[in-house]
Amino acid sequence: MDIASLSQFAQIIGNLAVVVALCFGAAQIRQFRRQRLDAAASELMRSIQDQQFTRAFRLIYPLPVAVPADDLRALGPEYEDAALALGARFESMGLLVYRESLPMDMVEEIIGGAVVLLWQRLKPWAEANRREQNHPLLFEWFQWLAERLEERGRPSQTPAFERFRDWKPRR
Repeated sequence: MDIASLSQFAQIIGNLAVVVALCFGAAQIRQFRRQRLDAAASELMRSIQDQQFTRAFRLIYPLPVAVPADDLRALGPEYEDAALALGARFESMGLLVYRESLPMDMVEEIIGGAVVLLWQRLKPWAEANRREQNHPLLFEWFQWLAERLEERGRPSQTPAFERFRDWKPRR
């Protein structure tokens, strides 16, 4: 084998090594993204499975849609505390969705219906607080998230138990 042949062979091996490295890198990136999504899902689940969230949800969910702010306040401070707790939770969630740290479809599947229903109840209260405190940014991301979920048709979607009735695990 002469020098030219060895040079060509080395170049082929070098190119092959680059292709293998690119494939490996792409696989690593996919794995990293999957891990990131799994971590986001775990964090999202943790954020809605604590006692404060459960208590706040149990207080606010039974209220009528668009309950006036004064009516909510008349129920007592625990109702306003519950509204603040839910608002803060969904405020953070909305910003994370906007920044694409949490995928919208994941939020939609896990808690989307509740976000919309709770915003429908708390909207007059949030708007009253914005006016009274001269703070138009209060719960802006909660509102943004609820409106995006409504646009996606979340309240009228077919429930998961019907949509995925025929689902089977891969293994």
